[in-house]
Amino acid sequence: MKNKKSYSKKAGLPPGKPIFVGEQKVEKPNINIIQYAEKNVTEFNIQTPEKITELVRDDTVTWIDVHGLHNVELIQDICSKFSIHPLVQEDIVHLDQRPKVEDLDDYIFIILRMFYFENSEVIDEQISMVLGENYVITFQEKPINIFEPLRERIRSKKFRINKLKSDYLAYSLIDAIVDNYFVVIETLGDNIETIEDRLLDNPTSDLLEKIHILKRQMISIRRSVWPLRELVSKFERMETQLIQDSTIIYIRDVYDHTIQIIDSIENYRDILSGMLDTYLSSISYKMNDIMKTLTIMSTIFIPLTFIVGVYGMNFEYMPELKWKLGYLGVWIVIISISFGLFFSSERKSGCEIRSNIKARATLLNA
Repeated sequence: MKNKKSYSKKAGLPPGKPIFVGEQKVEKPNINIIQYAEKNVTEFNIQTPEKITELVRDDTVTWIDVHGLHNVELIQDICSKFSIHPLVQEDIVHLDQRPKVEDLDDYIFIILRMFYFENSEVIDEQISMVLGENYVITFQEKPINIFEPLRERIRSKKFRINKLKSDYLAYSLIDAIVDNYFVVIETLGDNIETIEDRLLDNPTSDLLEKIHILKRQMISIRRSVWPLRELVSKFERMETQLIQDSTIIYIRDVYDHTIQIIDSIENYRDILSGMLDTYLSSISYKMNDIMKTLTIMSTIFIPLTFIVGVYGMNFEYMPELKWKLGYLGVWIVIISISFGLFFSSERKSGCEIRSNIKARATLLNA
C-alpha cells in the first residue's frame, strides 16, 4: 500500500493551520455538485466556490464532491463559506487521519478510509465528509468510482434516497465505503486460498513474500475498520436534529456489516499466521528430507569404507588375500550390505512419508 507522509511540514505550526500532508494524485481540483429532490436531479461542475452556499436550498439535497485536496487555498475557501472550523480544515487536508466522527452542532464531521484495487495493488484513500442541514460535502484527493452506483440511484429518481434528507445521503456514502470493504477482503481471501494450496505443494521464497504482503494489507485494513465500528456506533447514538429517526435503522445495518468485516479480517489474519508456520514447517521438512538422504548415503558407505580399508592394509600375511574367490566375495558382501541398508532405510522413510501425507490431509481438511 502506498502511503507517503510528510509530518515535518506541520512541525512548529499553530493549531488549525491547514497543511496538505499526503500524495498529490490529480493535477487540477474539481468540484462536482449533484442537487436532487424527489422528482428532479441537477448535476454540474463549478471552478470557483464564490457562490457555492447559494446552491444549498431547503427543498433539495445538495451533494458537493470536492477532488484535489493539495489545493489548500480552495479547501479553505469552501470551508469558510460553510463556517467550518479551522481544526476540521486541518484534518481534511491531512490524509493520514484515523476514522472518526464529531458533532459540531451546525454540522457533523466524518473521516473514513477507503480501500480499492489499482493495478492489483490495494490503495488506501481518505475521504472527509461534512453533513449539514440540506447538504453533504465530501473531500477526497482523487475521484473514485466507488460512489458511481450511488450517483446512478440518484439519477434514476426511483429510490428512497431522492425522498429523504441529507442524513440518508451521508449514510449511503458510508454504506458504499463499507460495502467496498467486502469486495477488497473477498479478493484478498481468494488470493490467500490460492497461496495456501500452493504452499503445501511447493513452498518458495516467492510465496513467503506474498504472504507478508497480504499480512501487511490485512493489518492496514484492520487499523481502519476497528475505529469504523466505533464511528458508526457513535453516529447512530448522536442526539442531533441532523439525523432523522428513520435513518437510524439503516445506520445499524452498517454497524452489522462492520462487525462482519472485522470477523472476516480476524479470520484471514489467523490463516496468514498459520500459513507462515506451515511455510517454516515445510522448509524444515524439505531440509530434513535432504539430511535424511545424506544420512542414508553415509550409513551405506560407512561399512563399505571399513571393509575396503581393512583389505587395503599393506600386511603381507592376511588369510583372505590368498583366496581365489576373495575378490568376488568382497564384492558380494559390499553389494549385499548396500542393498540391505538401502531397502531398510527406504522402508522407514515410506512409513514417515505416509504419516506426513495423512498429517497434510488433516491440515487441508481442518
